[in-house]
Amino acid sequence: MGAIASDAVSDTTPDFLDDVLTGLQRRPKQIAPKYFYDRAGSDLFDRICDLPEYYPTRTELSILECHAGDMASAIGANALLIEPGCGGCTKVRYLLDALDQPAGFVPVEISGEHMLENLAPLRAQYPELPLHPVCADFTQPFELPTACDQNARRVLFFPGSTIGNFMPREAEDLMCALRDLVGSDGMLLLGVDQVKQTLVLEQAYNDQAGVTAAFNRNLLHRINTELEADFRLENFRHKALWNAHEQRIEMHLVSAQRQRVHIDGHGIDFQPGETLITEYSYKYTDARLAALATTCGFRVRQRWTDARDWFAIYLLDTK
Repeated sequence: MGAIASDAVSDTTPDFLDDVLTGLQRRPKQIAPKYFYDRAGSDLFDRICDLPEYYPTRTELSILECHAGDMASAIGANALLIEPGCGGCTKVRYLLDALDQPAGFVPVEISGEHMLENLAPLRAQYPELPLHPVCADFTQPFELPTACDQNARRVLFFPGSTIGNFMPREAEDLMCALRDLVGSDGMLLLGVDQVKQTLVLEQAYNDQAGVTAAFNRNLLHRINTELEADFRLENFRHKALWNAHEQRIEMHLVSAQRQRVHIDGHGIDFQPGETLITEYSYKYTDARLAALATTCGFRVRQRWTDARDWFAIYLLDTK
């Protein structure tokens, strides 16, 4: 792995306690989905991506498989590829295989241990590719390593419809921050889940094997483990539904009874049927995506999709 271990920084999250307590005092209660991804959560999400009901991952992969060459041609040579929330580094391989002499790859991930494990096979497969891992929360400002080629065009690869996890104003703030990161000559290759039939959407987040439910409840287990809380996981039911008005999937943990949870000396009361929101997953139309891009200083240059138009990958450049 070379210098990867020394370049990556700690994956501790000092704001975890404050964010959890603040979210549990809201009405309705809410915790940011970025806290799903401890080691167990990351492993569970990898399993979700293989579920028959969960179409986004395999659909996006099919688009990359068919069109990575066209994407690479549009991006051009000597690009510094940056992937916020790189996860298992599976999708980026399609681009790395197609790009002309990439200047390097900057994976960014909040779970440092998970990221470093996934970079080992990447290093073996691309021994000449400069790797510059950053362990950080990409929703907050972060710096690129100084070892990066400062003259290369910056191209952000942001797949998985992660943008959908952000409420509209938050998505705007993030896109503006990404625009600042790539600079005046940069690009953003953005994977976005599309609005579609309710049944397809709800089945994707309510799999029969219960993996998504385990992923959802693992958030409570993480809070118990890291913050010494006393959530009883069996007292919370997984629920995911489509909100047509807001055009989003909502993922909840529903309290099965009246109960009090203790965290850092604070008592948090739950009523029977009270919900804790753990994730919003907004779905997009072309018009909605174009409006977001324009607001943040991007423009839609190209779009690739699958045969059913369930998912799309947009190439945005700066205006």
